[in-house]
Amino acid sequence: MPAHLAIINPKSPQNMGSILRASGCYQAQSIRYTGERYARAKAFSTDTKNAHLNVSVTQVPIIIDPIQDSHLTKVAVELVEGATPLPLFKHPVDALYIFGPEDGSIEQDIIDQCDQVVYIPTIGCMNLAATVNVLLYDRLAKNAAMPSDDQLIKASRDTNNRTKYQQKD
Repeated sequence: MPAHLAIINPKSPQNMGSILRASGCYQAQSIRYTGERYARAKAFSTDTKNAHLNVSVTQVPIIIDPIQDSHLTKVAVELVEGATPLPLFKHPVDALYIFGPEDGSIEQDIIDQCDQVVYIPTIGCMNLAATVNVLLYDRLAKNAAMPSDDQLIKASRDTNNRTKYQQKD
């Protein structure tokens, strides 16, 4: 289930570092972003797991490319009237998830180009990186191919973690 992320004019290197880490953990295929703020800030090197080595990160002039993105379902993630609450949302197979800037909202002309709009039903708005994490987790949690054995745990945990849990009767 390919997922691609589109971030409109991100400003915080910390948020982008967290988004890169989430993209690696949840296996997003790519991240694109608009604007110059992140390009200037990325020297702060907040990608602590080097996800940029496995996830394509590209600065683009426009967030939705009508030709290249024609096969993707465009999903805006924003507090917008008429949006679907995330718990009720069925994730498309090939998705481009679009997130607004930390200090603004997704503009109406971009919302109008989207196939769907979802929101996370919280009181107030969440941090950009937290929003990306919640959305990608929800996508994973609703995926029928969820692993049920310990192989993923063994492959994913920190090298210092060898803790085990024995089920109690």
